Amino acid sequence: MHIPDGYLGLETCAVGYAAMIPIWGIASYKVKKNLKAKQVPLLAIGAAFSFVIMMFNIPIPGGTTGHAVGAVLVAILLGPWASTIAISVALIIQSLLFGDGGILAIGANCFNIAFVMSFSGYGIYKLISGKSSATSLRRLVAAGIAAFLGLTLAAFTTSIMFGIQPLLHQTESGQFLYSPYGLKIAIPAMVGEHLLIFGWVELIVTVLVVKFLQKQEPEMILPAGE
Repeated sequence: MHIPDGYLGLETCAVGYAAMIPIWGIASYKVKKNLKAKQVPLLAIGAAFSFVIMMFNIPIPGGTTGHAVGAVLVAILLGPWASTIAISVALIIQSLLFGDGGILAIGANCFNIAFVMSFSGYGIYKLISGKSSATSLRRLVAAGIAAFLGLTLAAFTTSIMFGIQPLLHQTESGQFLYSPYGLKIAIPAMVGEHLLIFGWVELIVTVLVVKFLQKQEPEMILPAGE
């Protein structure tokens, strides 16, 4: 889902940064206020884990890539604000040091992958898990479904950014200046691939880690409703 430079117009990139700057500010405040000292190393581990699994990019039609993220897993363990910070750090490092995702598109990438996925996935997780115990099967099912749908929703918002570019940026002769793929191509390409392939990878990774923690360290899983 990493958007490279050259696929989004400058206006869209600017909106991405404009959206993320206050989100980063709020997330930093929330994490500083609510994150316990013993959870800080876990935040760093979550960022590193996401960094590693996002490096396994598979090109897909529409000018981007598909991969697992780990955002919902981090949100389950630390909350969605902490997940937004962790995934943003991983995305920024990938962009600046490895060219994985454009520098101008950092705001857009962080909005889709760090913010949308973290909050939508965590909301779905809370809704399904209800007041169940940390070691219950319901929590495990909730984590898997939330990871699957969270990744798919992030792919959807990414596809919208791609799909509106031909509407916003073209020459008088009709030549597209940025992403040439409209909504009819971008949405099926992005959402379809994540529904069929990458969402299941995200689900499996999340379920395996949560299942392990349920057996070994159940106290690491946030209480239902927190």
